[in-house]
Amino acid sequence: MYKRFITKSIVAALEDTPAILITGARQTGKSTLCLELIEKGEFKGSMVTLDDPATLLAVKKDSLGFLRDIGKHIIIDEVQRAPELFLSMKKLIDEDRKGWRFILTGSADVMTMPKVADSLAGRIEMHTLWPLSQAEIHDKKPTFIETLVSGEKRFTNKKSEWTQIVQAIKKGGYPEALQRTSENRRDQWFESYLLSLMQKDIRELSNIEGLTQIPNILHLIATRVGSTINFSDIGRLAGVKTPTLHRYLALLEQVFIIHKIPAWTTNAEGQFVKSPRIILNDTGLLCHLRGEAVDSLIGNRTTAGNFFENFVVLEIIKQLSWSETPLKPYHFSIHQGAEVDLVLEDRKKQLYGIEIKSTATIKEADFKGLEKLSALAGNRFKRGIVLYTGDQALSGFGKNIHAVPIGALWS
Repeated sequence: MYKRFITKSIVAALEDTPAILITGARQTGKSTLCLELIEKGEFKGSMVTLDDPATLLAVKKDSLGFLRDIGKHIIIDEVQRAPELFLSMKKLIDEDRKGWRFILTGSADVMTMPKVADSLAGRIEMHTLWPLSQAEIHDKKPTFIETLVSGEKRFTNKKSEWTQIVQAIKKGGYPEALQRTSENRRDQWFESYLLSLMQKDIRELSNIEGLTQIPNILHLIATRVGSTINFSDIGRLAGVKTPTLHRYLALLEQVFIIHKIPAWTTNAEGQFVKSPRIILNDTGLLCHLRGEAVDSLIGNRTTAGNFFENFVVLEIIKQLSWSETPLKPYHFSIHQGAEVDLVLEDRKKQLYGIEIKSTATIKEADFKGLEKLSALAGNRFKRGIVLYTGDQALSGFGKNIHAVPIGALWS
């Protein structure tokens, strides 16, 4: 069993919020987390799953009656199968806001479904459960985000072995895949996982004729991780029109397999790349799609570098999901070539830039993007770091710009 650091936020929300929605890709551990809440007494209620045909039939027949009969504290698993439940929950919450407590889980983003988003506005708090982070796997809560945004704290030296990093990239963070004892067994699991995803989750979300085209599109995205996506190029190679491609991408995003990172721009026009970057939700899945093994990644540092960037961005986004410091992730790129892999923006519009390098040494050019971002953002730029695979935390690369060892990310 793994300790999920998002649990604290969910328990806190139960004190004052009638409905809590926990979303995330299938098999990330949502049901397990909910069962633990019950077992530890942090949620005093029961749990039902809409994967059960009889339960789903009862909800479809009379959702309001179903909720009244089952009790005021209830966990409903896979709620996306019955979006009609949301209006019934709204009615009950409005009748007795303090009495009802719903925890809902979904393997699809139900808030994108018609009429669902508005039905519980002001009554629901949303949390995303990602595949396990390295900190959760090793049961050591990191302080990376807090150190990054602090004006006083400094990163310390931390050694990491490249081989161990590559092994972590290959394994990914799906709890079930991590239990497999060999690369071959994990690849078998990922193959079955993708098949189930296509035949069940995506098919239920939309009756689409080109279901067989989505795996090909996913493979094309996997070959382009770490770069801005050219949608026309992918559409041409996949043999689909751009509107159809965007529909398929929306479905992959709705089941949390891909994640779009928007571009950060100022009001200036022309020089900024405004297309989003797309990352996969798990590097184990990415390795499977690309047919990469630990040995092949160790033997090709360039390919491994692209996987490493996806890995690090994911680790940071996972930490943001439980951090008490609210930050929004962006990427930064201009047509002249300067870019920053990840830009975090706080509620005051202050910026923290993170450049990611898979090398153990750093050079002057590695700071080019951070310097450009700092110049454009002015006083809004609070700190910039180059995360690299060396072991020394170094300063002196410009105002509030540092080099930080990758080990600081999960220490």
